[in-house]
Amino acid sequence: MDENKRFAPRLIDWQRQYGRHDLPWQNTGDAYRIWLSEIMLQQTQVRTATPYYQRFVERFPTIDALAAAPLETVLELWSGLGYYARARNLHRCAQIVVEQYAGRFPEDPERIAQLPGIGRSTAAAIGVFAYGRRAAILDGNVRRVLARCFAVDGFPGSASTAKTLWALAESLLPAESSAAYTQGLMDLGSMLCTRRKPFCAACPMVDLCLARQQGRQSELPVAKAKKALPERETELLLLTDGKHVLLERRPPAGIWGGLLTLPEGGVAEARVFARRHGFRLVGMCAMSAVRHSFTHFHLHIQTLMCSVETSAALVAESGWQWLALADIDRAALPAPIKRLLSEARTAYAASVS
Repeated sequence: MDENKRFAPRLIDWQRQYGRHDLPWQNTGDAYRIWLSEIMLQQTQVRTATPYYQRFVERFPTIDALAAAPLETVLELWSGLGYYARARNLHRCAQIVVEQYAGRFPEDPERIAQLPGIGRSTAAAIGVFAYGRRAAILDGNVRRVLARCFAVDGFPGSASTAKTLWALAESLLPAESSAAYTQGLMDLGSMLCTRRKPFCAACPMVDLCLARQQGRQSELPVAKAKKALPERETELLLLTDGKHVLLERRPPAGIWGGLLTLPEGGVAEARVFARRHGFRLVGMCAMSAVRHSFTHFHLHIQTLMCSVETSAALVAESGWQWLALADIDRAALPAPIKRLLSEARTAYAASVS
């Protein structure tokens, strides 16, 4: 039996004995819950995604409940998980499944892959775990396992290497036990064949792995060539009466799409906001600069904190919100904005204690 034919049976046996069997989204055929977990696990580790998953299914026990919820509520529950396009696509996908498929995901992975936020690998995982389909997955963990075990050179994100890995993933599929095999690939990459310091001695593929035979575990998969990311700058205004902060809702698309954030501007803009929203500026001070990295650039944020006096009834235009500082932990805020507001809240509490 050649290496390819030995791979799947050995992986299935290992998963059944040593793999994960008690994750909150396992032991179910509910496509909704499987889909939700797969989306959350994109770019996110299991231990980070788990509490978010549990809160989501408690708040939205069915796909109909998720589809009917306002996007702002979905973003609030997603706050802190990052990559917010996932949350926007999650909401839109739920609406399409309810509107076009009567609340039930299609069974064909190719049709699933046409839904927002679902690529080929995620669609295959839903098909395998929810409907018992025979389909190949190729997420980050699986790319690493295959690249090492079969010594696949080249950056996995390149078109040619991705094509090679997809062909390999398809060729390794067993005729039966697709769920155990697919889960085994995920478990092997997460538990043993880790990015750094893989536990080769415990790996069921120890005698098959070409990377181990060649001493190339640290070289594979080939990393993307690093390039310097551009640096950008922005000025933000933190307008607060000590108990509330003025925020604006970002447009649905783009950076921080649909989230609440601080308005852009400096001293002149602060005076404009004062006239527009009916408050009086009583003090200004610069906060510590913050550097936040996105996938394609680094952003340097300089924030001007403005102390204001407001009328008893806070008023804001559509798209604007006076948020209580006590509520910032639950609000749909980008991570650096949440840090800035936490700093402001702490500073205010210290000043009045």
